[in-house]
Amino acid sequence: VIQVGTVYGWITDLRGRYVSVVTRDGKEYLIPNEDLITQQVINWSYTNRRIRLKVPVGISYGSDPRKAMDLVVDAAREVARVLEEPGPVCRLMGFGDSSVDLELRFWIEDPQNGTANVTSTILLGIWDRFQEHGIEIPFPQQDVHLDMQGPLACAPARDSGPETG
Repeated sequence: VIQVGTVYGWITDLRGRYVSVVTRDGKEYLIPNEDLITQQVINWSYTNRRIRLKVPVGISYGSDPRKAMDLVVDAAREVARVLEEPGPVCRLMGFGDSSVDLELRFWIEDPQNGTANVTSTILLGIWDRFQEHGIEIPFPQQDVHLDMQGPLACAPARDSGPETG
């Protein structure tokens, strides 16, 4: 299982001029051997099938980050593909514009079975736990403050169409 650029899949054929890689979508890419030498290639299964995945999770500033971190780890532990050793961990990564930024880190040993599916299952578990425990997932918001000390100026809308009368 390799990744070259945005192509992630299984090597199905090695030729003198190219490598055939089939993605999980069933698309076959013929990657020139030159690209394998000159570009970065991620080999997901060469020496060790274990890989660590990282999933960002944002919570609102009104939520308890310690409780949220425990719930995130619990959600990961419930998924059979997530390894018990090393076990999943959640870290507080920063304070963003709209959220407290957490990151779930966990290991799997079967990347050939996909990574998006295991991540999706964990995210659904996080969603359910957050709903049950009142942890809010924020969305970007902007506050508009009007200065009510002075008069508000109103301008007529400009009509760009033909005049009707």
